[in-house]
Amino acid sequence: MNGLLANISLMPKKKTPPYWKELKKELKEARKGTHIEKTKKLSQEDKRVLHAIRTQTKLANRDNITRTNAYLRFYLEYEEIHWSLLAHMVSRNAGWTMTDLKGEYLPIILSPSKRDDFFSFLERGNWLIFQDAYPQLLIYKYSILQSKPLFYLLPHLHVSSFMEVIWTYYWKTNDPHLLTSALIINEQNYIDSRIIQNNHFKTAVLNTLAFQLQDVLNTNTILFPMKDGKNVLLSGATVHHFSHLRERIKFGKHLYYLLFSKKATTDAVLDWCVHHPHTGSRKDYWNHLFHHVKEGIPGEKRVLTNCEVQTGPRIFSPELTVWKEVAHQSPTIHDWFTSGDCLNDLIPSEIDSSGNIQRIHCRTLEMLEKITLLHTIGLIP
Repeated sequence: MNGLLANISLMPKKKTPPYWKELKKELKEARKGTHIEKTKKLSQEDKRVLHAIRTQTKLANRDNITRTNAYLRFYLEYEEIHWSLLAHMVSRNAGWTMTDLKGEYLPIILSPSKRDDFFSFLERGNWLIFQDAYPQLLIYKYSILQSKPLFYLLPHLHVSSFMEVIWTYYWKTNDPHLLTSALIINEQNYIDSRIIQNNHFKTAVLNTLAFQLQDVLNTNTILFPMKDGKNVLLSGATVHHFSHLRERIKFGKHLYYLLFSKKATTDAVLDWCVHHPHTGSRKDYWNHLFHHVKEGIPGEKRVLTNCEVQTGPRIFSPELTVWKEVAHQSPTIHDWFTSGDCLNDLIPSEIDSSGNIQRIHCRTLEMLEKITLLHTIGLIP
């Protein structure tokens, strides 16, 4: 159980692992609840571990900054858990999207109430995933420290029976692709009923024209900044049809492939992460284009070409402190794992994609600049 598996050069093509038949059988039993010893008595050490995990999770789940930092700290300690670096990057992007709502463009395009709705949607999803996934990471950490698997504690943290089986198999197989695919499947199923199918968020966010326009404007992107000498290049992808569960799972696996298919990419992204603390401002990756303080004078014209400011001030991108800390209600407790529809998604597959999102990102910024100008002068509502 060490970090050597993080040095993989290529992801495997789609194929079933040798233990696939046995794993499917275990998962089938998990759906019936027959694999859990519900009457198992916890030792004092078990109770101590559970208390420590709950305490650490609550402290790290204060806001997007603390969550994002916690994922990175964990990955630096346990590089074999690929998902933790992927979660760190996705959580960074969530923070950037949160501050966009109070940045240069969206306050002009969206009403204050709509921006509050969008923020609540992002913050709730970010919080929910962390409070479910981070205890799993800590269970793994305590298993390593005690040199024995402690995954029987997962039900006491309300983690899906699906993940109890997967973590047990990971302990035996050291298969990072199985574990990462499973965690992607778990997180997307976990938020599906609690966020995506939630009537309030459907009405206030998902079914709005502003949210649906993200597909047209390519604003729903996940960016992976990476060091390239003195420059910072962007890899990543754009998600479409966000409300569809299978599309989100497919997208998550796509991002995983982009981040870990080449060791050089993984190392370059990690190098950037370590040297650029997460603030929520997009200046973290391109400070030549973004700034956390509003520059220029009211009405000053800005001209952008290929993500370079030709004239005018840099784009305003504030830090996360523009949003107040949120007190969350505890989530509903139920196990999403009630059918075997997700099992084929466990098998990793090679994805043909360069991840060249930089050109798309630049065009999107130029388009937002034009839309905002037209909105300001009243040519569009």
